[in-house]
Amino acid sequence: MAIYAIGDIQGCYDPFRRLLDKIQFSPTEDKLWIAGDLVNRGNQSLEVLRFIKELDKAAISVLGNHDISLIASHYGLFKPNPSLKPIFSAPDREELINWLRNRPFLHLDKKRGYCMAHAGISPVWSIKQAVSCAKEIQLPLRGKHPDRWLKHVYGNTPIKWKDNLESYQRHRYILNSFVRMRYSKAKGALDFHLKKNPFEIKDKPPHLIPWFQCPIRKALPVKVIFGHWSSLGFYQDENVIALDTGCVWNHRLTAIQLTTEITTSVKCP
Repeated sequence: MAIYAIGDIQGCYDPFRRLLDKIQFSPTEDKLWIAGDLVNRGNQSLEVLRFIKELDKAAISVLGNHDISLIASHYGLFKPNPSLKPIFSAPDREELINWLRNRPFLHLDKKRGYCMAHAGISPVWSIKQAVSCAKEIQLPLRGKHPDRWLKHVYGNTPIKWKDNLESYQRHRYILNSFVRMRYSKAKGALDFHLKKNPFEIKDKPPHLIPWFQCPIRKALPVKVIFGHWSSLGFYQDENVIALDTGCVWNHRLTAIQLTTEITTSVKCP
């Protein structure tokens, strides 16, 4: 059995299927880990959702910010992106949304030495804290009234974690860490505005650093796989693997085989 992790698909169904063909993925023998943002911007989000849902246990997908936005739009909290219109007119819309909101925010495989979250793991969390926090916000999203919860968890504050954070303030920080984080400050405060590649940007504010290079970041017993940061592209060090290589921006869609850490990608015209 091979396990492949794949970056943000964002509705690019055709490149996704070409990538699966290229790695010779077999749903009866292999596993897919998908780093979130299945939908939005690309014009085949409906096909992506249906296909991954049909893969059942052969695929594990964590929730990304665009997936959360789709769920919120379904409940009338936002106007959906025009690219999502086919989902809203689909006869299986309700079934797909229920399946999507039951996806995890974090996938952990200690045996293989990896975990996966769409944007990463807050630098101030241990792996035990990350697992606990993911379960904490999965409960209301999977509950009877996810719309009531979603209505209160959009926003940019708080930017610093405190163990005594409560209610929606606590949940907002947790959600943002899993699906929106890119940069942090030296003492762990998060930034949700700067998106540029930290290794290429010339005018980067000196107080901002990639979350995975935060000097107070807690050491984790696993390597973190994440997407979300298309300007960063593919990046790998001893602690993290970044997999969003900008498929929806006419770049590439990338998979990494976790046993060998060999990457495969396809162009996305």
